[in-house]
Amino acid sequence: MGLPIIFSIDDDAQVLRAITRDLKSKYRDTYRVLSTDSVKEALESLMDLQNKGEEVAIFISDQRMPEMQGVDFLQKAKKIFPDAKRVLLTAYSDTDAAIKAINDVQLDYYLMKPWDPPEEKLYPAIDDLLNDWQADYRPDFKGIKVIGYQFSPKSHQIKDFLYGNLIPYTWMDIETSDQGKLICSTNHFETADFPVVILEDGTLMKNPAVLDIATKIGLNATVKQQIYDVIIIGAGPAGLAASVYGASEGLSTLLIERKAPGGQAGTSSRIENYLGFPSGLSGADLTRRAVTQAARFGTEILSPKSVKEIKVKDKYKTIVLEDDTEITAKAVVITTGVDYRKLETQGIEDFTGKGIYYGAANTEATSCGNKEVYILGGGNSAGQAAMYLSKFATHVYIIVRKTDLSSSMSQYLIDQISTTENITILGCTEILEACGENHLQGLKLVDLNTNAQRSVSADALFIFIGAKPYTDWVGLEIIKNSKGFIETGREMNNYKDFKRVWKVDRDPYLLETSSPGIFAAGDVRAGAMNRVTSAVGEGSMSINMVHQYLSEI
Repeated sequence: MGLPIIFSIDDDAQVLRAITRDLKSKYRDTYRVLSTDSVKEALESLMDLQNKGEEVAIFISDQRMPEMQGVDFLQKAKKIFPDAKRVLLTAYSDTDAAIKAINDVQLDYYLMKPWDPPEEKLYPAIDDLLNDWQADYRPDFKGIKVIGYQFSPKSHQIKDFLYGNLIPYTWMDIETSDQGKLICSTNHFETADFPVVILEDGTLMKNPAVLDIATKIGLNATVKQQIYDVIIIGAGPAGLAASVYGASEGLSTLLIERKAPGGQAGTSSRIENYLGFPSGLSGADLTRRAVTQAARFGTEILSPKSVKEIKVKDKYKTIVLEDDTEITAKAVVITTGVDYRKLETQGIEDFTGKGIYYGAANTEATSCGNKEVYILGGGNSAGQAAMYLSKFATHVYIIVRKTDLSSSMSQYLIDQISTTENITILGCTEILEACGENHLQGLKLVDLNTNAQRSVSADALFIFIGAKPYTDWVGLEIIKNSKGFIETGREMNNYKDFKRVWKVDRDPYLLETSSPGIFAAGDVRAGAMNRVTSAVGEGSMSINMVHQYLSEI
């Protein structure tokens, strides 16, 4: 199989020569550039390429062609190469058609003619689309392989870790994967060995700890400096934004993450209301872009590492990691976000990781093929998971205590769910019990209006309920509200202990905690909006306040 293909079509010979010339000039070393002026020839070529196992990375089609409009061609091309990016080449008068095509054929971009100079008007857009395509592109797989049992909490933990850290891997269920069975037979694996992780260089890891995997693949970096201007704890949207702005503005910046970057937003299958992305983007895409951006500006990333304590001495902050490593900073930003609240219902704990999952819809979606799937929760994360899982499952049921989703979910998601035939809302419903033998097989439900109970078959349950802040580790008399969220700014004046712990001759900054120089941003902060955009905004704002604080010491 050769290089991935950039495929362009235009019936105007002059335009076709120009686009082909510019594409080859930039991409000839990493992509094959194919072009044609005939729709019929193009469709025949695509069928031939598919039969040969070739991959098309991106289509670029003119809108106005005599045989077929560009939008219609892209719709046909999508059926042959569904993962390829789609670009429409338009004149100014065709922009309405291009905008309509964003919804009709999931158009990724429309390019105005002329595109001179290509360095400004062509290459940046194509680069971005190719980077996105490469992030999901899976050629003949040569990366990490994970072999284990589907209903194994340890297997789920490893898959979730790799997915969350944007590390490509292939999953092999030893009960259904022929290749997995062959590898197990060749290496004489025993039951106690699973899950098995095979690295790209052939290294075998039997029943490994996540930290051991991180070390082997180079994620678990070591601290490079003795003191940092700012240490950010938590790599969700707020933490990533803070790290980008901190590093880009010249601060020595360290970002510490206990699990995987992206936080809860990183697990979202589709975020459609994020500014600047009219066709939406996945949480993984947003995370990948942010991590790349932070690293480019010089942010050091330490993951997976947990912070167990912050100590203060002479205005310096000492971060104590779980292994007792100590790191010094002048300022700290806490962006640890929230965890999904645990469901205490009978049977839930027994089957967690064995058909019941907190979040993790993306990780386990492929295992839900042709199955009955339930989602507990009525927020945006639950809605996004339902839409994603509906592509795999026979049917998806959303369980909520309220009558409908109107009070807890964005309208765009409600509209999408209402038009998806295999999603059903079970309003005024609760789970009484999770049932099964070695894994989840059914749920006992109750109607809150009538108290009528019924049992249903369930192959998987994904839980998206509540928001418990990850702040149990936070000490230093940092003020938290009754639910554990960190208080900041003037709101702390409402607490009788504030004047006792605050010993600075100024009011705290908007995002500053009751410990000077320690800030909180995003979902972990009391009063936060619990939206990706607001978390990014607060993370960015926190760096401005860090600058103000550093000017004082």
